[in-house]
Amino acid sequence: MIAGPTNRGIAPPRGGLSRGFTLIEIMLAVAILGIIMVMLASSFHAVAAGKTHAEGRLLSNRQACALLAQLTSELHGAVQTPLIASNVLLVGQGRMQNGAPLDSLMISTIDTGHRRSISSFGAEELIGYSGQPNPRHRGWYMLMREQRSALLNDVAGIKLAPPVVLAANVLAFHVRYFNGNIWLESWDSASLPPGMQLPQAIAIDLVMAGPGGAPLKLSTQVTLPMAFTQW
Repeated sequence: MIAGPTNRGIAPPRGGLSRGFTLIEIMLAVAILGIIMVMLASSFHAVAAGKTHAEGRLLSNRQACALLAQLTSELHGAVQTPLIASNVLLVGQGRMQNGAPLDSLMISTIDTGHRRSISSFGAEELIGYSGQPNPRHRGWYMLMREQRSALLNDVAGIKLAPPVVLAANVLAFHVRYFNGNIWLESWDSASLPPGMQLPQAIAIDLVMAGPGGAPLKLSTQVTLPMAFTQW
């Protein structure tokens, strides 16, 4: 009689448990999981960096828009009255700083926003804008603003308020003046005849450093109402 095949030499699994993972399988799974985690971390970092960059650029844009809006309001109130003598003052000097325009501007304005009164005009205010190098960041400039009453000066022991820093990340501040025919790089109301001491329009180019130092440029053009004869 021929005996059938036997399972001699093959040990059956104990307790019905299946065979576990080998060391190579575990190492391969860990490597795949590590690659996935690195990819996810890179994606999260890119999203976070993009969000931070967008927020920084939005903040710089908002700051530049606020500066231009303030300048526009003050230029609209530049004083020049044809019937009653007024202190006409608008002096703009164009200059370059390390290859970038960094102009200065001084105006006499009756913008009501400078007064606490709700109605009517207040006294004339002298407003000045100028740029100074930022000592904490090479290539950046600080846009300074000073304000004082045209009725006050340094006499009689009156102490004037020091200039205020409006922005410390300015790259360029360029102002041009339209006299009705051409655009000029500078303006001096004291050298012009009465009735023509204000430009008809002023163009302002403001460049500020955004996130990572990337330039953010905004421009505006302001018409001066009192420059025309109907005023």
